[in-house]
Amino acid sequence: MCSLYGMKKNQDEIRQLFEGVYDRAGNLADLPSIYPDQSAPIVRNCEDGRELVQARWGMPTPRNYLEGKNFDKGVTNVRNTSSRHWQQWFDPTYRCLVPFTSFSEPTRGDDGKSRNVWFDFGEGEPLAFFAGIHVPQWTSVRKVSEGEVTTDLFAFLTTAPNAEVGEVHPKAMPVILREKSEWEAWLTLPWTQAAVMQKALPDRTLRRHLPPPPAQGSLF
Repeated sequence: MCSLYGMKKNQDEIRQLFEGVYDRAGNLADLPSIYPDQSAPIVRNCEDGRELVQARWGMPTPRNYLEGKNFDKGVTNVRNTSSRHWQQWFDPTYRCLVPFTSFSEPTRGDDGKSRNVWFDFGEGEPLAFFAGIHVPQWTSVRKVSEGEVTTDLFAFLTTAPNAEVGEVHPKAMPVILREKSEWEAWLTLPWTQAAVMQKALPDRTLRRHLPPPPAQGSLF
């Protein structure tokens, strides 16, 4: 399950891919590491076209998983699209595109320690998008220390992995859209047609790499 991704492109580079998109994301910082429940940019439909906004990563959790809890940290990845809980957000009104340049899956090294393996599209880490869903202005308690908040939320779909992701994480990978025609289809088509987009990338599409080890600090 993808619980860490990066978005190293600026908002102007996102805007250039969508003619007439309204930029309502505020000041968008470089985001090399995005974790669950953090804010990140999404592109979604709006009354006057398309807009770039920031939302919090993690859609509302199904109620049966919240029994006995006084908070909802959210669901970051959506796989079971037959669930009635998720089907309420499959209309184009609630679909979105989640820009990213890389994503990671954890693996265990020879030393037994967990490390993140990163996947991207090669030199320069070109921009791509996860197929996402979102809900605007959802009220819940994300963290007990924070109390009740009302915020926009998002998550993205996952599917069976392709070859290179499957070598690290055999259960799933994010649904990734790279072509403008795919972005347009995801944001506009009825769900009966858009559902077929929940599939893995072709094998050997992604570059896999480990981050460099941290620099050894001086003892003096």
